[in-house]
Amino acid sequence: MERLLDDADEVSPLLSRDTGNPGLELGAALAGAALAGRDKLVLEDQLTAINGLPDWIEELVAESTGKQGRGILPVVGADPNGTRDELVVAIDSDVGDVRVDGPLGAQFLVWEYATALACSVLGVNPFDEPNVAESAAGADALLALPDLPTGAPSFVDGPVEAYGAATAKDLPGLFAELLRAIPGDGYLAVTAYLDRLAAFDAPVPDGADFEQMTDAWMMADPLTLRTLLALRTDRPVTFGWGGRAICTRPGNTTRAGHRTACFCRSQGQWRKTSPFPAGPTRWAGSSSRRRWATWGGPGDPRASRRTPASDRPRGGSRAFARSRTGGLR
Repeated sequence: MERLLDDADEVSPLLSRDTGNPGLELGAALAGAALAGRDKLVLEDQLTAINGLPDWIEELVAESTGKQGRGILPVVGADPNGTRDELVVAIDSDVGDVRVDGPLGAQFLVWEYATALACSVLGVNPFDEPNVAESAAGADALLALPDLPTGAPSFVDGPVEAYGAATAKDLPGLFAELLRAIPGDGYLAVTAYLDRLAAFDAPVPDGADFEQMTDAWMMADPLTLRTLLALRTDRPVTFGWGGRAICTRPGNTTRAGHRTACFCRSQGQWRKTSPFPAGPTRWAGSSSRRRWATWGGPGDPRASRRTPASDRPRGGSRAFARSRTGGLR
């Protein structure tokens, strides 16, 4: 904690400058790009030592800017598609349109400053959360019902029941239909109401080596679904765990005080579950090893796969933003 605060203290004086202000430059880049139609913010971290920072930035930017039909869509853990509406921001890397360097404490402060500035330019209040309250009220209303108003499923494919106005009759057809329905400036969001650590319960052969165990975990990883869908479209595909927080025991609450819960269908009956259910509705597939290396938990491969900090160019304790050509556009 002391190190984080020291990093933030060191960058803080820069945020009062008219020039050489990393928060001002980054915020101007985010807002200017969004106003020009580049409102898909692809966060590229290249597995830096600051593991998980893009996930924090994702919630900060989405929750602060996304309201009143405006906002910036952050995309984490996905490769850029090179489309006209993307802005690629790289952390400690030269692969993006804008680069942001600095230790974690400085990154926190600079991104908060930049997000508040971007909201001001976009004309939204960064501290207002109308959609958060709306979704919480909707969840409370569903939790108060004795049964979910689902009606009959559109089709049943193995252990999975599909609901909605789909014309497809199986899961491959449903996903193809979803991909075709994405607008030219839209994106596809996957929300998984599943146990995010269930992949580690996947059976592995006796005496399996690390690569075999990793392959088994990948095949049972719900995050795999996003990777496979992203291969079939040039539109952004985002992934989120349902409920915004994983409830590890009954009665857990979110930071807003709302109980987290999930529903799954078992033997024809909807039942409330906690924690989020795993089991037969888990998606199978093969997610990229690059994304897998951002996981934490049993057998976390990050320590062995991450580039040593001494081998990477670092920005020291000064956070800054720049474009490939050295100036922001």
